Amino acid sequence: MEVEGGQIIDAHCAGEMFRGWEIILKGRHPLDAQQITQRICGVCPTAHGQASNRSLDDALGINPPDNGRLLRNLILGANNVQSHILHFYHLAALDFVDITAILQYQGNSIEVNKVKSWAQSEVNSGRSNMLSPFMPRYKGAYIQDVELNIAAIAHYLEALEMRRKAQQALVIFGGKMPHTMATVPGGVTEHPTADKIVEYLSYIKELQAFVDNKYIPDVIAVAQAFPSYFGIGKGCGNFLSYGVFEENNEGTDLFLNRGAVIDGAFQEFDKMKINEYVNFSKFKSESGLHPWDGSTEPDPEKEGAYSFVKAPRYNDAVVEVGPLSRIVVAYLSGKNEAVKNIVDSTCASVGIQISDLFSVLGRHAARALECKLVADRCAEWAMEVKLGQPVATPFTIPSESQGVGFCEAPRGSVSHWIKIEDSVIDNYQVVAPTTWNCSPRDDEGRLGAVEQALIGTPVADSENPIEPARVVRSFDP
Repeated sequence: MEVEGGQIIDAHCAGEMFRGWEIILKGRHPLDAQQITQRICGVCPTAHGQASNRSLDDALGINPPDNGRLLRNLILGANNVQSHILHFYHLAALDFVDITAILQYQGNSIEVNKVKSWAQSEVNSGRSNMLSPFMPRYKGAYIQDVELNIAAIAHYLEALEMRRKAQQALVIFGGKMPHTMATVPGGVTEHPTADKIVEYLSYIKELQAFVDNKYIPDVIAVAQAFPSYFGIGKGCGNFLSYGVFEENNEGTDLFLNRGAVIDGAFQEFDKMKINEYVNFSKFKSESGLHPWDGSTEPDPEKEGAYSFVKAPRYNDAVVEVGPLSRIVVAYLSGKNEAVKNIVDSTCASVGIQISDLFSVLGRHAARALECKLVADRCAEWAMEVKLGQPVATPFTIPSESQGVGFCEAPRGSVSHWIKIEDSVIDNYQVVAPTTWNCSPRDDEGRLGAVEQALIGTPVADSENPIEPARVVRSFDP
């Protein structure tokens, strides 16, 4: 980041790791892909696995039966809820919460005593004398309200337990986490029973209560403590969502809509409008390729390049992906009353406009609202599962085919593109959420979504850049 006059005037977002999963997959059996690609990310393996399976659904020309679709939704939904709780409490809240006043606070309540006991045990244990992970930290403005700090830290601890429950819900039908075994082309391998459905619902009901009574109120409390962050970190203002959670077996009806919002206008999604540029990326491949024709040849010494992330663009536009994108696309599609109602009511209660959501706090709010929508819908999907019905569609691997699988990871749009020749993988390309958000400049010099969001961000102290840290983490990279 380049800071001048107390604000950022230029930014470069660099992906410093070459991953090369596409090279690993070439020549392998197509069914290997969903297991291998789950290792791309330790936080959202579920979405990668489902995108991989959907690419084979497409290549094989098959759709899951009702139970296969519903169980996929239950698996992905539990992961979505877990990840959103993780992001707010364990990755982002640390940028706002002040731990230092806790031990000196003289109040007395169950939450206060719980937090003070935990903090004191950290100090006394020898594991840490700085209350990790809250310390060390940047200097800057943190929450001043001690009661709010107490509640946030108490909920931080409770959120660890809620994440565990969400993972336990997932493995009822997914087999294990972090890398599920039960999703396959055409559906899943796990057969539901009444006991499994009841157990899943018991976890979901606890998660619903936490989201309604802790998560959403905490996000609103942070928003009220830092209202200026509704005007910070806007970014490119364009949004893309592949849509997620199928409501029919053909995947044409989605709980969260598919589409793009470019220059404020909703557009129907066209998979052929995705291209990846590499002028500033450390790759040898031709620039501007569609993913089906993509290439993954590293060039670590490439002159002028500064990132191992490509620069994907939709119809040559820089777009943001993630919960905010899904909410904006669903809202502006005019087809999603559930999203419209919850967004309108939340904006009214907080006293903001829809345009204020294009910001740091808007991303946190959108993530919390989506978490509620998904948790509530998971409870309904569980009740739609039919015992004794098929969970997968049979298939055979063709000699030659191609397909694409679209999914929405908690942090954004993920797509897997496969070409099969001689019944093995000939080419495989992954366009991950952080590839969209954290891309470098493209061939026209247009900055990526995070780079644009950083421009104009105020920085009170360049030695303690807490403000841009909040901007970047709002994307959940």
